Amino acid sequence: MVGAAYFDQFNVVRVIGIGTGAVFTNFAMMIGAAIGVLWLLSGGRGLIPNRWQSGIELIYLGIRAMVVENLGGLGQRYLPIVICLFGLIAGGNILGLFPYVFTPTAHIAMTMGLSVSIIIGVVLLGLIKNGGVFLSILMPGGVPLVLAPFLVLIETLSFATRGVSLGVRLAANISAGHILFGILSGFVCDLWLGGLGGLSVLAVGIMAFVTLLEIMVAIIQGYVFCLLTTIYVKDTMIGGEKG
Repeated sequence: MVGAAYFDQFNVVRVIGIGTGAVFTNFAMMIGAAIGVLWLLSGGRGLIPNRWQSGIELIYLGIRAMVVENLGGLGQRYLPIVICLFGLIAGGNILGLFPYVFTPTAHIAMTMGLSVSIIIGVVLLGLIKNGGVFLSILMPGGVPLVLAPFLVLIETLSFATRGVSLGVRLAANISAGHILFGILSGFVCDLWLGGLGGLSVLAVGIMAFVTLLEIMVAIIQGYVFCLLTTIYVKDTMIGGEKG
């Protein structure tokens, strides 16, 4: 029963019933909250930026540098979607660190939905821009013709698993961190209720360190997701289109 309690934080529950059959869940609520927080944080328009605006601008410049480094100058057309991905993922991760708050990015349904959609988008973009030439990424150059069918099959499977690995990596890292945090919280409560106040203070210090670590992981996972997205989009730029 105690082990099951650690996974209760990942349950999707109904918050409000809407009409007949429609429901508003904690999943939808947290997605809306993440979008709302991002909208508020990105609302700075001052000529002299305050601390929040300076932080948002630093994040923007960092994401822009990553996009330009991987996709070149012409790749900046993809900057808005990469920025939105980073904001949604990092924002959802950080909001999930608050007590009793649902973390949508810990659910495989969301992360797989994002990752598979990105891979499908990359394939469609590559076919639209390059036609059948885009499929040449599935055939390494300079290999014997007799090995071509096997290599095409291997490369196709490798390309398809990108969508799976991209989503599973994010969900697994966020879920593991939240489970660890839940276990440490229960441990602190047990120490305190058992009269071991000194040890509980030490455990609280460890939890503070883990919290800082989780904040870093939340931001890094968003950055890694966006970095891999730009690398996959780079496959559509056949023939030196980077500019």
